[in-house]
Amino acid sequence: MTRKFADTFAAALLTFAAATAQGQGAANPEQPKAGFGGPAALAADDVRAFPEPPAGFADVQPGIAQGRVEEFAYHSDVTGTQRRAMVYLPAGHVAERRYPVLYLLHGLGGNHHEWTGYVRAQNILDQLIAEGRAVPMIVVMPNGRALPDDRPWPADRKFAPEHVAGFARFERDLLDHLIPAIEARYPASGDRRQRAIAGLSMGGGQALNFGLGHLDQFAWVAGFSSAPNTRRPAELVPDADAARRQLALLYLSCGSQDGLINVSQGLHRHLKQQAVPHVWNVDGHGHDRDSWAGNLYHFAQQIFR
Repeated sequence: MTRKFADTFAAALLTFAAATAQGQGAANPEQPKAGFGGPAALAADDVRAFPEPPAGFADVQPGIAQGRVEEFAYHSDVTGTQRRAMVYLPAGHVAERRYPVLYLLHGLGGNHHEWTGYVRAQNILDQLIAEGRAVPMIVVMPNGRALPDDRPWPADRKFAPEHVAGFARFERDLLDHLIPAIEARYPASGDRRQRAIAGLSMGGGQALNFGLGHLDQFAWVAGFSSAPNTRRPAELVPDADAARRQLALLYLSCGSQDGLINVSQGLHRHLKQQAVPHVWNVDGHGHDRDSWAGNLYHFAQQIFR
């Protein structure tokens, strides 16, 4: 990412946030269900693809075998530092078996703890796997801020160009360092058809950018409430034939009360025009954990089949 692009993008994010926040502020672990404002402008096909998940789907349930979540350290030449990721290992996993891997990316104000601490992804996966509704998988939740100091930035600086650029630099960190390190340490499959990438908000934009930009690496791609860091639709899908041929699933979602819905709507409409199969799920939420948890619940049931 060039400095000029980072400046332009950061300015666009600031303008968007100011126009849509309406005094509410952006959603983050300290402000659950804050939202980016709304309601959004909806078209006739901006509707639910799935029902609301059942009550308690993101809670620990008695009698359900729990997977293990552990911190993983790896070296990155992108940042010149040791970096951290959280890794979910399904209950009963064995070293002799190769497992599919989902890379799950956080939002602008989060870090590698957001999916486990805020969204409670491990509880969702434990239930689905125990019920046979999701394939046992390894889930890697990295810090998508590829900067030497990768702690979340304060609210008054989170749209700074240097901060935004760190999320773009994570592309090389992911492909050149994290994925090889995960496959060296864990019983993780290296087959692209056994590798998925998804994310929320800023991480949703990253997942679409990196996943669609590297179809040789990922067969399953999802963006939940993707932010304006998402590349333009024609850049994301320059070759519709290749997308149709190589993608096992492209999953887009956003809440009907989310002011960021125009990002995903634009990609959805482009994909329709190009006849690229995809899921488009518009739930009734805002820019919040209920939407992200619900879409992880639905996405996890469809991948690696």
